[in-house]
Amino acid sequence: MSTKRRTGRVRATYAFIKAHGEEYTTETMCRVLGVAPGGYYEWLKHPLSNRAVEDARLLRLIRASFTASHGIYGAPRVFLDLREAGEACSKHRVARLMREASLRALHSYRVRRQSAGKPAILIPNLLQRQFTATRANKVWVTDITYIRTWQGWLYLAVVLDLFSRKIVGWATSPTIHREVVLNAVLMAVRQRRPRGTLIHSDQGTQYGSDAWRRFCRSNRLEPSMSRKGNCWDNAVAESFFSSLKKERIKKQIYKNRELARADVAEYINTFYNATRRHSHLGGVSPDQFEAAHKPRRERLH
Repeated sequence: MSTKRRTGRVRATYAFIKAHGEEYTTETMCRVLGVAPGGYYEWLKHPLSNRAVEDARLLRLIRASFTASHGIYGAPRVFLDLREAGEACSKHRVARLMREASLRALHSYRVRRQSAGKPAILIPNLLQRQFTATRANKVWVTDITYIRTWQGWLYLAVVLDLFSRKIVGWATSPTIHREVVLNAVLMAVRQRRPRGTLIHSDQGTQYGSDAWRRFCRSNRLEPSMSRKGNCWDNAVAESFFSSLKKERIKKQIYKNRELARADVAEYINTFYNATRRHSHLGGVSPDQFEAAHKPRRERLH
């Protein structure tokens, strides 16, 4: 038997003796259970080891990080939170404490994927699954999803910068007309003022319209389009929607569209962009990543 298991059994025996102290004498129980009375009395003075006390302290910090992430952080991201706070513990210790406390990160939904599709006809696929950008506003991706409410569907369009994975524009609408897409990109354009930015979408009718192409030309955007029926060509946008539904919506049905929109706004602006740790970015948020990679002249100002 390992030392850890033996120590655990001894402590369990001491706890049993303490619980039945009014029924039998301590000496009798120690003799029957095969433990030394001196060890039991010492345990009464210090029932928890120094390591157990430290584990309890760390677990409180782990719970705070886990709760602040809305239950989506696993051990690697919680470990980064603790390290940033100055704690000198290992990732394996964090994983063990989370496992013992039944703190499990939420997992994504399973989605059926199609592995192949026909080439785009209206607009060529210029992105070609190159999901890493070397600077901000070089490549954006955009897509639409739907959110359930008791009033009906709420459609959400987003624009995501591949450099920092930041949502730079978004809009909602009770209908899936092209205006929701144009409003999302208009927000991105006003905030970022792009010049020659590649913007990639799927083959939805909103992105194949004349209004979409005219909008792109007038705002110095170069459109790119996925192959038909191939969601992997726009995988980063799909991944964001998966995170949103896993981490915030969680299969609920909102009472009305207004509540749904407010919750999405809080998720994007307060959590996803500002504080959520992204493994692709080295464990920092999109806002932190962009701040760290601003040109030196911008940081000085």
